[in-house]
Amino acid sequence: MNRILVFKLDEGKLGGNTMKLLKVHGSGNDFFILDQKQFKQPLTDNQLQTLAQRICDRKTGLHGGADGVLSVTPSTKESAALGRMRVINADGSEASMCGNGIRTVARYLSLKNQQTAFKVQTMYADLLVKQEADFAPKVKVFAAEISPVSFAAKDLKMHFAGKEQLINQELPELAPGFKFSAVAVPNPHLIAFVDHQQLIGSKLGEIASYLNDGKNPYFPDGVNVSFVEILAKNKIFVRTYERGVGYTNACGTAMSASSLMYVLLYQPQELEQQLEVCNPGGMVKTIVHQRQDSSYWISLIGNATFVAEVTIPQDAALQGDFQAATWQETGEQAAYENFVRGLKKDEIR
Repeated sequence: MNRILVFKLDEGKLGGNTMKLLKVHGSGNDFFILDQKQFKQPLTDNQLQTLAQRICDRKTGLHGGADGVLSVTPSTKESAALGRMRVINADGSEASMCGNGIRTVARYLSLKNQQTAFKVQTMYADLLVKQEADFAPKVKVFAAEISPVSFAAKDLKMHFAGKEQLINQELPELAPGFKFSAVAVPNPHLIAFVDHQQLIGSKLGEIASYLNDGKNPYFPDGVNVSFVEILAKNKIFVRTYERGVGYTNACGTAMSASSLMYVLLYQPQELEQQLEVCNPGGMVKTIVHQRQDSSYWISLIGNATFVAEVTIPQDAALQGDFQAATWQETGEQAAYENFVRGLKKDEIR
């Protein structure tokens, strides 16, 4: 029998200096969930930033670090969502949304509240999440609404001369020979469809590093950059350099944005059809929807894996000292790795 892998943090505040976290991932995009209801006084923004920088560091962080920290709190008064998620990247910056992260938070809130469909509050919108059929034994799956969607330069904070939007256009001043599309979901994404050699080459890192250096004139606030290879009809591979993180096994909003651009550019009749999106960390499924007002949104369907339960002294964690941390494996990671091994070789690159 599987244990219920949720801390009962709302049944009394933790005393002393103890902090509990849950190590999770969606398609290998990994995080520490921090439920702030465990504290008598929630962590401040500065403390959240420091915690993310310390615990997520890939060299000195806890158990190999992570891509970020997902702070979970009650939703604000104006929201009817079951809970609120904030995304603190490994470098301490805050992202407006995280498609892989919200699935893991959805599962966490689902178990705590015994609900299978509800909304989660994010920076710009309350997003619908729901439990879906498992991909494999012990590979739990949730679907998340990815929205709002915008192509406007102002929403992307994009500055290319004379361009109010960017759809499959060359940018010779940036990277000759590539065609780019830009879309906010609401995180900003720059996407190019490429062949396999371009996908695995160094150009993605070169472009993304430049656009996230804080000095470039095109995306001064940075941008997520993805190269996308079409594997078959309704099947793509997405490789992403994520703002505030770097190369990541998967980026949920990038896979959603790439799915939208694939449908618009290559399969415009495939709205409401399920796509398969492969990534270095596994696979998700997506569906591109269009509302009556012509706006788009995407269903992102993928694993929500609980890797380990963690307990650590709070002061030590903020100082980057993890010697006293306890790490209790759930057994789900092995099940996920077995699922990934079962995927075709061309799906994981």
